[in-house]
Amino acid sequence: MFRIMEKRLLAPAVHQLVVEAPLVARSARPGNFVIVRTNETGERIPLTIADYDPEKGSIMLVVQEVGKSTMDIGMMEAGDSFADVAGPLGQATPIKKVGTVVGVAGGIGVAPLLPQIKLHKAIGNHVITIVGARTRELLILKDEVEKASHETIFATDDGTFGYHGFVTAALEELIKAGRQIDEATAIGPVRMMQATCNLTRKHNIPTIVSLNAVMVDGTGMCGCCRVTVGGEVKFSCVDGPDFDGHAVDFDELVSRQAFFRDEENLARELAEQKRGGCRCHEK
Repeated sequence: MFRIMEKRLLAPAVHQLVVEAPLVARSARPGNFVIVRTNETGERIPLTIADYDPEKGSIMLVVQEVGKSTMDIGMMEAGDSFADVAGPLGQATPIKKVGTVVGVAGGIGVAPLLPQIKLHKAIGNHVITIVGARTRELLILKDEVEKASHETIFATDDGTFGYHGFVTAALEELIKAGRQIDEATAIGPVRMMQATCNLTRKHNIPTIVSLNAVMVDGTGMCGCCRVTVGGEVKFSCVDGPDFDGHAVDFDELVSRQAFFRDEENLARELAEQKRGGCRCHEK
C-alpha cells in the first residue's frame, strides 16, 4: 500500500499529495509519471511526478478533479493509501546545459514543469518561467516556481494577478524584447501547447511539450495513447511523454482526447449524484 503522507489543497478541486513510494522516489527523474489506483477496482490514472525525495521515500503528485476517478482521489486524506502506484514510467526529459530556457505552463501544467526547471537551474541554465491560469485563485505552486527560476512571469486571463493575458502573449513580449531564448518547454492544455509551438516555430526556438494523451496500461500495449510526431506513430507512455513540439500533430491529439468524453461525463454525473452534489472538500 502507498500511504498519503501529506495532503494540501492548492486551488479549488486541485490537490497536492505527498505519497510514500520509496522505490519510485529512488528512480524518478523529471518527466517521469506514475499510474495509480485508489483501490482494487479503481481506474488506472496517470499522474506526473511533480517532485521526489529519495531520502524520505516520497513522491509529490498534483491532482485536479476532472472525472470520477480524480474526484475519488480528491476525497482521500492523509493516512489513506493507494492500492497501486506503478512507476516511474515514461522517458525522462532530456535536459542539458543550453543557456536560457523558458518554461511555459498553463493550469496544473506547472506541476510537471516544476522538476524540469529545478534541474535546468541546477545544471546552470538561466530559467525564465511563465505560468498562466484563468484567474488568481487557480495559480498554484507560485513559491516553488519562483525558487526554481531566475525570472518568473505569472499571467491570468482575467488580469487578477500578474500579466493580463495568455502565456503565449507574455512569451511573445519576451521575444520581441530581444531576449535570447535557447530552448522552451510547454506543458498544459493541448491548445495552449500548440499555440506556444506555433509562436516558437516562427523564431526557431526548439520546444519540448509533454503530451497528456489518454493512457490505460502505461506500457504501450493498449495503444490508447498513440500520437503522431513527425509523421510517425509514437506512444506517449513509452516514447514520451515529452516530444518535439514542432513535430506533434496537435489536431489529431485533440480529437483523440475526446474519444471517451461521453463515458467520462456520465461517470462523473453518476458520482456527483451519489454524493448529493456536495463537494465540500473543494473549499
